[in-house]
Amino acid sequence: MYFTEEHDFFRKSFQDFLKKEVVPHINKWEETGQIERFIWKKMGEMGYFGINYPEAYGGLELDLFYTVIFLEELQRVNSGGFAAAMWAHAYLAMTHVNAEGSDAIKEKYLTKSITGEMIGCMAVTEPFGGSDVAGMRSTAIKKGDTYVLNGSKTFITNGVYCDYMVVAAKTNPELGSKGISIFIVDKDTPGVSATKLDKLGWRASDTGEIAFDNVVIPASNLMGEEGKGFPYIMQHFALERLIMGVNAHARAEYALEYALQYMSERTTFGKTIDKYQALRHRFSDLYADMEVNKQYNYHVTSRLDKGEYVVKEATISKLKSTKMADEVIYDCLQFLGGYGYMEEYPMARLLRDSRLGPIGGGTSEILREIIAKMVIDKKEYKKAT
Repeated sequence: MYFTEEHDFFRKSFQDFLKKEVVPHINKWEETGQIERFIWKKMGEMGYFGINYPEAYGGLELDLFYTVIFLEELQRVNSGGFAAAMWAHAYLAMTHVNAEGSDAIKEKYLTKSITGEMIGCMAVTEPFGGSDVAGMRSTAIKKGDTYVLNGSKTFITNGVYCDYMVVAAKTNPELGSKGISIFIVDKDTPGVSATKLDKLGWRASDTGEIAFDNVVIPASNLMGEEGKGFPYIMQHFALERLIMGVNAHARAEYALEYALQYMSERTTFGKTIDKYQALRHRFSDLYADMEVNKQYNYHVTSRLDKGEYVVKEATISKLKSTKMADEVIYDCLQFLGGYGYMEEYPMARLLRDSRLGPIGGGTSEILREIIAKMVIDKKEYKKAT
């Protein structure tokens, strides 16, 4: 229904690339907390960062199901941190550069992002705001032909080793959410500093707390219209949440496949443990939950690919899929018994990495309130105009 022979060929080639170029380095990157620059350039050379972007800037202009394959296969290298670094670059930072950036910004930043020469991050979340985007305190006050940026951001994926940041700040603080604008800021601009955070999971990726101290940027670094930052962010949240939903069903599927392989080989009391009814039935429930979420996510992807505004559906995708993945992986670790608790087996890392799902990109509690506003209060979210 959703995947053609071309999609299947792309999946196979990406699997081969990851097996050869990425998997041998994963444990080192998990230990050091830093993904070496060479892999970004190799990913760029293969076109993996340009899947959905215009050919004019070196992209491939392919449909969203190529993105689904990209996300699903990244989950199978068993490093949520590596996967997050890749998709945060390609689908958080680059999405805004492509959608709101001027021709000059796209020529400078999008082109080199697609080749992997530049790494981007999206800096919205703040220490005091969390999921409350409208409550951000960072400001960008216009001064002549420049803006002066002050404030701080936190939990920013790629925030330490990036080359540029897509930053949200208030240009008119008195207007609340209607006073937020979006800027592109070079990481090496005077006044920008980043501190690396120590995390439970996603250990291969660099997650940063970023400070802006009287950072002067050209007025031309404004992306889109001044004061339109909040609807821009809300509009792209649909893609971010769907991405996290797809990530969730993919890592759950990987966990189930690994657990089943283990169960088919592990013998107790004269038979393999996949023959015990209690385990078989629990596995069946977990598999069913994964499959329901996967098919729902494919359906939402199809609608988004057609240009439909699927903020409600994408919010549901993230809410339900991330909860499902945590439950699946928790029980898959249990299927492995003591070995599930060992770092040399994949479940321990999977469990840690998966726990970020219901937190990042809007907590499950916030998502439930967004759904309630749409379903109960009949609130309508609209595309930025």
